[in-house]
Amino acid sequence: MTYFFIFVSALAASFLCTHAVKKIAERFDIVDMPGAARKIHMQPIPLLGGIGIFFALLIVGGLYYFLAPSQWPSLTDAHVSAKYLAGLIVASFVLCIAGARDDAHALKPAQLVIAPAIAVVIVIAFGMGVDSVASPLSGRQIFLDQWNILLFWWNGLPRYFTLPADMLTFLWLFGTMYTTKLLDGLDGLVSGITVIGAAVIGIVSLFFFVNEPTAVLSFLTAGAFAGFLLLNGHPAKIFLGEAGSTLAGFLLGVLAIISGAKFAIAMLVLGIPILDTAWVIFRRSVIERRSPFVGDRKHLHFRLLDVGFTQWQTVGILWTVSALFGVAALFMQTQQKVTALILLMGVMVSLVFILHWKRGRNKNFSELLPRTSSLHRKP
Repeated sequence: MTYFFIFVSALAASFLCTHAVKKIAERFDIVDMPGAARKIHMQPIPLLGGIGIFFALLIVGGLYYFLAPSQWPSLTDAHVSAKYLAGLIVASFVLCIAGARDDAHALKPAQLVIAPAIAVVIVIAFGMGVDSVASPLSGRQIFLDQWNILLFWWNGLPRYFTLPADMLTFLWLFGTMYTTKLLDGLDGLVSGITVIGAAVIGIVSLFFFVNEPTAVLSFLTAGAFAGFLLLNGHPAKIFLGEAGSTLAGFLLGVLAIISGAKFAIAMLVLGIPILDTAWVIFRRSVIERRSPFVGDRKHLHFRLLDVGFTQWQTVGILWTVSALFGVAALFMQTQQKVTALILLMGVMVSLVFILHWKRGRNKNFSELLPRTSSLHRKP
């Protein structure tokens, strides 16, 4: 019941904060205008949704940290220190400030890389990282904290740069942020998948790994994005904006790290979006030889729309795949998760082929319609 209370409190706070942020965005005309090729909404929609989520997490998390009874689950322990939480707050604040600026002034794609990079460096500087990972073949732990480079001394204590661990942390968090950022193209898609991912990690932390702080943070995150989803589902009344789309991936990536490097679980929940993002970046940069950060309508979710699915159907399909693989991951060992990831790749490839075939059929059929109708047209 404590975790349910945490979830509901975050949901209510997020709903109220998002309402307030929506009014501010409308007041200052910080809206997403329709008209671009990849934008499918027909009227201006307020941005800054990530700011509401951030403040909801800050308010509910702060109240819980300072006011929760001693018998309730703690927000800190030997694995999740107060220093980690401070780094998480500072890094999230950086993402929100940079994201709000982009929502208001539409920064260049290359400029949007700076804030995510700074956010990752901040959490690494505050001590968060991946010390070890399980081998996908044997399940044995591979330790990544053996190669340390001394940077400086502070208050009599050494500060190190741990090359394998810190590089993996940087690439992982940067990847999860850009996965949710590029996925943010349909109403409720990213916020719903974030709810699913955070809830799955929360269940793992609660029942399988016994990590109370991660469980609390996971259900806080799930509740905050669920409250936002009430206003972001189709037809959306507010969008995540740059801050929200990057904050979603950042929080999921951090939760995967502090829950004991549960990368496979996060990858199964985000599997289809990760594969789609990897293909999009490869296609743009290698095949089309252009910037991978400039959007288009060739993502999987847009292709589902193009063959006739509605927004709710498309979002529902992707939510369902994420939930099924996420729940299945709860009962899998490391080697079985690798098999599930391979299966997920097969699902992705099959979807692409089916959509390509169906789109070709629809196109051929539409080309026949003018000639068929012309036979009955009067001179």
